[in-house]
Amino acid sequence: MSKNLFLYKTSVVASLAGFLFGFDTAVISGAEQSIQSLWSLSSTLHGLAISMALWGTVIGSLVGGWPAEVFGRKTTLLWVGVLYLISSVGSALAPEVYSFMLFRFLGGLGVGISTVASPMFISEIAPAKDRGRLTGMFQFNIVFGILLAFCSNSLLSGIGDNDWRWMLGVQAFPSLIFALFCIGLPESPRWLITYKNDLVGGMAVFKKVDPTYTESELSALVAEIASSGKEVKLGGTFFSKGLMRPIFLAFFVAFFNQLSGINAILYFAPRIFEMTGLQSQAALLQSVGIGVTMLVFTFIGLWLIDRLGRRTLLYIGSFGYILSLGITSWAFANGYSEIIPFFIFVFIAAHGIGQGAVIWVLISEIFPNKYRAFGQTLGSFTHWFFAALITLFFPILAENLAPQYIFGIFFVMMILQLIWVHFFVPETKGISLEEMHVQMSK
Repeated sequence: MSKNLFLYKTSVVASLAGFLFGFDTAVISGAEQSIQSLWSLSSTLHGLAISMALWGTVIGSLVGGWPAEVFGRKTTLLWVGVLYLISSVGSALAPEVYSFMLFRFLGGLGVGISTVASPMFISEIAPAKDRGRLTGMFQFNIVFGILLAFCSNSLLSGIGDNDWRWMLGVQAFPSLIFALFCIGLPESPRWLITYKNDLVGGMAVFKKVDPTYTESELSALVAEIASSGKEVKLGGTFFSKGLMRPIFLAFFVAFFNQLSGINAILYFAPRIFEMTGLQSQAALLQSVGIGVTMLVFTFIGLWLIDRLGRRTLLYIGSFGYILSLGITSWAFANGYSEIIPFFIFVFIAAHGIGQGAVIWVLISEIFPNKYRAFGQTLGSFTHWFFAALITLFFPILAENLAPQYIFGIFFVMMILQLIWVHFFVPETKGISLEEMHVQMSK
């Protein structure tokens, strides 16, 4: 590992964008009911306020490929940290709901852009044999951020009338640290070669990543990347016939990720547990259990992703989703609420080992160098568009629809995911990004 210390340090710093993403995503669960009460929000305005960060994420994911392509992966990640910092301070100090929504929106922009830039940066710097687990550290840090947000919410709950402001404001500290760390990152070697035609600079970064490269190996790698960047076979546009396969893969892995209901559960975990009869403080503690479960099983997923492969983990996750969602829906319908928290944990475990471990890795590796920023944008935008829709409408659904029907919808969608994995998802482990390009265009 010592010979790859530079690689690991660089990957860890870039993946910390995921920590801020996870913290920002989950921290609102402890504050959302206080916010609704404080400003006397209707269900519709409450849903809009809580989902505003996700709408920012939708926009951020839609435009995130542009700065990553024009200014580089490193500079983009630095500004992600700045956006998180502004958002956390502004949200904590917001005097009314509309300024609150504005600052949450800015944080969402940071989240959306990070889901484009961070996995792409790591996948472009990592060797094929390590790409799964290194890129997957972005997801691990998302989960770590979620866990710390749940723990922070639980610790800060009840410290005063403004406890929710402290819950949101503590994110300023890791945001500042991340922005400072980004200053020391190298630029992606594949970006330098493909967009700046800086073969010497790209070669220097690769040499730092793995000092065992010989000069001939480095020259061959750089030549292959440069050749891939000038590829004209695809027709020069993103939505061309040669890219349809990776486009559909990116869309559906993101679509099914959200139609599992994962964000509804993360954002409204205390409320869901209260539906089962738990008191408010116990519901917050159960939310911490969600974070621990996801962290453990995401770690297992990252340990397995370069061993079993992406497709196998999606299979495992699909079966876990179907089992947990099916039983949760049945339990709500038949009054067995005491078993629901356990199967929510099973659901979280299935997500951690399956979709959670795979999504950002798969999207970041299936597109050729020339189109990777746009491909990452497509996958991230799809993910966050459906996340925002579900979060916007979940409070309304919870008021007007029995929970067994809500979980039943997610159950049916995961059956469809299993069918999709079986018939359409290829295995990508251990394949170089340039070789992947050739296979995907067949």
